[in-house]
Amino acid sequence: MPAFGPAIRACCLALFTLALGAAPLAHAQLGPSSLPDADKQQIKNYTLNEDVFNRLMAATQEARAAGIPPQAAPDPAKVHNLDDLTRQAMAGDPRIPALVKKHGFTPREFMLANIALMNAALAAQARKDPSLAGNLNQVWVNPDNIRFYEAHQAQIAAQMQAGH
Repeated sequence: MPAFGPAIRACCLALFTLALGAAPLAHAQLGPSSLPDADKQQIKNYTLNEDVFNRLMAATQEARAAGIPPQAAPDPAKVHNLDDLTRQAMAGDPRIPALVKKHGFTPREFMLANIALMNAALAAQARKDPSLAGNLNQVWVNPDNIRFYEAHQAQIAAQMQAGH
């Protein structure tokens, strides 16, 4: 994960319980040049909305209640595209695929939503601390998602508090 502050790392740890390992990996270790152009575009163009956000929050709460731990980062040598990343995240715990499906996501959409929300959080943090901006690759940034994240920061903070 880029060298972002402890608060943003805590957000990622708390909120992205299921796909934790994959989302930071997609951002930091793989980098956009490691993914096919179609995957890069799909990540950038994925736009968060209330429905997706509410389902992510519900999945996170349920994962916590079920004792599903944050997943380890996937092996970057085995990730050549978003589907590889998704497969590794889903394989981290046998309960994850059913939980993702229960909340109306395909595994790929679940990964996209997690990456979109995490990237928005990282971009919002970089806006507040310009020294972090160099760690953020603009290829991943969707301005609509940054606005969405900023509008939902209180709800995200409450979710993080509930998990502690």
